[in-house]
This record gives sequence, C-alpha cells and structure tokens, in this order.
Amino acid sequence: MSTKHAATKHAATKHAGIKPLTIKQLVNYCNDYLQIDQFSDYCPNGLQLQGKNQIRKIVTGVSATQALIDAAVINKADALLVHHGFFWKGENPVLTGMKYRRIKALMKHNINLLAYHLPLDAHRQVGNNVQLANALNIKKLHRFGNQQISVIGSIKSISGKNLAQKLDKLLHRNPLHIDCNREIKKLAICTGAAQSYIQDAVEQGADAFISGEISENTVHIARENNIHYFAAGHHATERFGVQALGQHLTEKFAIASEFIDIDNPV
Repeated sequence: MSTKHAATKHAATKHAGIKPLTIKQLVNYCNDYLQIDQFSDYCPNGLQLQGKNQIRKIVTGVSATQALIDAAVINKADALLVHHGFFWKGENPVLTGMKYRRIKALMKHNINLLAYHLPLDAHRQVGNNVQLANALNIKKLHRFGNQQISVIGSIKSISGKNLAQKLDKLLHRNPLHIDCNREIKKLAICTGAAQSYIQDAVEQGADAFISGEISENTVHIARENNIHYFAAGHHATERFGVQALGQHLTEKFAIASEFIDIDNPV
C-alpha cells in the first residue's frame, strides 16, 4: 500500500457470508459494550464523524492519522475504528490545516469514524491494559487507580532485564527501563501516557510498572521507591485494544475487520 508512513497490515478477519449492519447498530453496541457513560474522558467516545449507513468492513488502528485514513480508503472501509480520534479537550475547534484534511478525506469517501479512548483502555475483555497483561501472562488481575483503568497481577518471577527483553520481543520496541535490584513478581500496567500512575502502582505494592511514556520525575519516583519502570511506547502498548475489539465485532456481527498499524516510534 502507498502511504507517507510505513504501515503494517494484519490480514483482514473475514467471516463467510458477511452481513451488513447499520452504523447506528454498530455504535449503539460499542457504546454499550465499552460502557462509555462510566468514564470522564478528554474526548467524545463513540461516533465522531458520520459516513455511510451500511457497514460491511471496519479498519482499526491506534490513531486517526492521515496515513491511517488513506489506508482505510484504499482498503474500502465503511468505518474506521480507533483509540485516538479527534476533538480533544483544549484543542482548537476550527477545521483547518491537518484536521481539515483528515476530516475532508473521511467525508469525501463517506467513512464513519468511531473512537474509544479511556473505555478501551479499561475494558475487562478487549481493553488495552487487560490485553497487554494477557500477552505477558499476568495472573489474578484486578483494576486500580484513577477510574479503575490500570491493572495489576502476579507474574512468574522474572528479572527486570528479562522482562525488558520480553517486552522488546512482544512490542517490537526496546523499552526504556529504569532498573532496580528486585525480582518482579507483582506487575502493574497502564498503557499510553499514564506514567503519572506509577505512584498508584507503588501503593499497590507492585515490583514493576509498565506504561507507554516517561516524564522527568518518573525516574525519581521509580528509583526512590525501588520499583522497575518500563516506558514501552505509547503507540506500541496501545495496539492491542482496537485489534481485540475489531475481532470481537467480526465474531458478533459477521462483518470484516482489518487492523493497520502505522509505524510510530513514540
């Protein structure tokens, strides 16, 4: 495919005898399944831009960038489902420049845009945090912290160095690791820009905390509390939720879904 940024296409999840559903049915189901009313978020969750009424194919991806929108057009998507959509709090509301070009492309090709932020982080089955925890074989999970988004559980004893290698292999990204001298048996996760939740992880008795990004003070908090911290990439840690949600929708409604990964080093 031709985009300005490298993109990885995961083979479309297909179902024999694809049956279209309406965008209203899709949105109502997702809103209810992800329990969007339970969250105080920084953006609107659900349908952000209306397109065609009948949905046969969904393209999923982490962020609604121009490259992903272009890929959705090429792959003849009826709907684009993302974790990071548009209309964030504090964002300039005018439709000019980059935002105008993105929205124009979606409207020109009659593609619906659905976005789910905190509800997709927190969900117990398809959420980013649960999905990453499952991939790392974390057991006895429970949620904690702000809006009960983060997860913590038990893991077979592992060194910080070995967990860093495991994350590198899983996420295809070498994490920034703030090391300490303890074995990891209790591991906490909050994907994306959740580095400030490290203090909550400390209070939960975690030996290590995985998030996406890191701030200057995160280093001091980790060192002074003798806890491992892994900044494993905002984009890299949040690939899981939209893929799991897309697969769930395919199984539920017999529509096609395809995850397209637009490379992002952050």
